[in-house]
Amino acid sequence: MERKRRAPVAAVKIVLSTAMCLAAAITACDRADDTPSLRVEVIATRPHDTQAFTEGLEIDGDTLYESTGLSGQSYIRATTLDGANELARAELSAPMFGEGITAAGELLWQLTYKDGIAIARDPKTLAELRRTTFDGEGWGLCTRGGRVLMSNGTDTLTFRDPKTFAPTGTITLTSHQGSKLNELDCAPDGSVYANAWPTDTILHIDPETGAVLHTIDASALYPRSTRPPGADVLNGIATLPGTDHFLLTGKKWPTTYEVRFTPA
Repeated sequence: MERKRRAPVAAVKIVLSTAMCLAAAITACDRADDTPSLRVEVIATRPHDTQAFTEGLEIDGDTLYESTGLSGQSYIRATTLDGANELARAELSAPMFGEGITAAGELLWQLTYKDGIAIARDPKTLAELRRTTFDGEGWGLCTRGGRVLMSNGTDTLTFRDPKTFAPTGTITLTSHQGSKLNELDCAPDGSVYANAWPTDTILHIDPETGAVLHTIDASALYPRSTRPPGADVLNGIATLPGTDHFLLTGKKWPTTYEVRFTPA
């Protein structure tokens, strides 16, 4: 199996407990996880394309970007913020496998999984402007201040130059060692939210220190027991500008959730 396999509704609060030793991917199992947990409050829902194997979700201004994976099925698209109208789309030729995306100034960067290629695109047309290479695997991206952050399926994040994509430093988690950080969201307060593969857990991270500030168990949004074949894990998180809300979705999920995170 491959790894990378709104109409408003009444606010529904889903109280979620701290994930402890979940598949050995979130924290070491020789001790309890005492990281504070947050709960997910659903504000609204909207349809999501069940053929979209979501690998990256990004909001820049009034544009929503989504990158999808699977070899021969990968593409990136730009839509209006509500997701209703497609503005641009670009396909990735096989065997490339699309991964995370981020808007960084005049560029939109797109990762590939095992190809070692990062693609710089025009944010409006999604036309490819150039390519560069990187070592290792590509998973998630987000932009924080003047630096791009990249995950590679480990518990270490790499800082990169937003123009050249050259690495400029790394930070490793000080707890939750062994986490496989995936899709990233750089929040306005400077912190980072990271999907932790292969779970439906989000880690809230201080990228300056590597400290995990909170864990967020979002598994109740779309319980695994109700997912049809092909629907996979949570993987897509993006801050809604000017709010404390986020969009969450997953690989081939039927729904995108508008949520906020509140103390448990």
